[in-house]
Amino acid sequence: MGAEDTEARPAAAPGAHAEESVAELAGDLEEVEATGLDGEAIARAAKAATTAVRGAKSSDLLRLATAGSVDDGKSTLIGRLLYDSKTLFIDQLAAVERTSRERGHDYTDLSLLTDGLRAEREQGITIDVAYRFFATPKRRFIIADTPGHIQYTRNMVTGASTADVAVLLLDARRGITEQSRRHAFIATLLGVPHILLCVNKMDLVDWSEDAFESIKDEFVEFATRLRVRDLSFTPMSALHGDNVVSQSKNMPWYDGLPLLRHLEQLYVASDRNLVDVRFPIQYVIRPHSHKVIDYRGYAGSVASGVLKPGDPVLVLPSGLETTIESIETADGPVDEAYPPMSVTVTLKDHVDISRGDMLCRPHNVPTVAQEIDAQVCWMDESASMTKGAKYAIKHTTRWARALVRDIAYRIDVNTLHRDETVDALSLNEIGRVQLRVTQPLFVDTYQDNRQTGSFILVDERTNKTVAAGVIGRATVAA
Repeated sequence: MGAEDTEARPAAAPGAHAEESVAELAGDLEEVEATGLDGEAIARAAKAATTAVRGAKSSDLLRLATAGSVDDGKSTLIGRLLYDSKTLFIDQLAAVERTSRERGHDYTDLSLLTDGLRAEREQGITIDVAYRFFATPKRRFIIADTPGHIQYTRNMVTGASTADVAVLLLDARRGITEQSRRHAFIATLLGVPHILLCVNKMDLVDWSEDAFESIKDEFVEFATRLRVRDLSFTPMSALHGDNVVSQSKNMPWYDGLPLLRHLEQLYVASDRNLVDVRFPIQYVIRPHSHKVIDYRGYAGSVASGVLKPGDPVLVLPSGLETTIESIETADGPVDEAYPPMSVTVTLKDHVDISRGDMLCRPHNVPTVAQEIDAQVCWMDESASMTKGAKYAIKHTTRWARALVRDIAYRIDVNTLHRDETVDALSLNEIGRVQLRVTQPLFVDTYQDNRQTGSFILVDERTNKTVAAGVIGRATVAA
């Protein structure tokens, strides 16, 4: 959207509100100096500015995925969060207001902020996964607005695969639908630690507490059949902003937190696996320079666990043991590395390590497997997964080839029924399969480790990603 008629205001960076506070405090400081007040007042203002800067730097990141049935208000909710948190470009808001007027709306249609594809705007639905960033003084957020229609189940799998929390929306008039159950199942299948059920459009049921409690009870009963670690409920109206950023005056019976405050206070640090050290090697750094002699560094992202200089490590698949000499980042050496940091590790011994290898603890190793039992979501519209088919498999940074040995069953994501008569998986279908891979993979179950317990399958003829899988069980390679 253009910026020719209006001045664009940059979207808020991490801690942007804190930085604005710093700017305001700096202005106050100038006024203090101009009026000749004592040094103690100046010191207080400077200390407040320093505190604001530190608060901006320390805010942590939360990844959330929204899901819901068509017209449940997902895009409107995200637009409301962006609008009320003041993280929009001025020209973005002006364009949305103009489009809303052209459509004859007597209100600003905030859903247009995330429905970016022309087909989405024309149909009023979400098709692709839309990612949006915004920040408050307390936390930074990345939102994945995932589609609700069954036709785009694979898109929801993509958006929710890295989420810390799934925000599931329901229409208060319709209650729990088949799509609601599907989204809850997919979120738990992907191991999303926190699920927040938002009962939207409460204004259309006269802000009824009975309607909210009825939906809540029904969903709690359904959730007992799933592996839900943390489940919360919020009644709201995304269109009017009730219980989105601020407490609703129309629902005094609700004593919980509004959505944004709940997300700001959600504790996710314990969701990371900091026990099992897993460091897949992505790149071997060997500079050919007279300034750097005999340097050999191993770069990658920490999948789980904590790495420190001096720690003993085991190299897979060779089985050699060595010790971490140093850990380096783009900002210099660090005393420890933890997920999801990207670092370069140097070792005390010269060992043969290449891309796809893994560092772990000598007495805490992943399963070295060639037989994998997994649940997969099929993503290819042009072909189906069949027994005997062969694909390339990518697990962490390691590539191999995989053979589909068996398709055990297909899951009906609406009823959770297992259909054991199927011999193929088609687009958007989820099933349990057994794979045989040509090279040992270093895996954990997805329940224990989301990074080393997941993989993708690629059709080598077309180079398309055709499936995403989560590992349930693996057999040690002979």
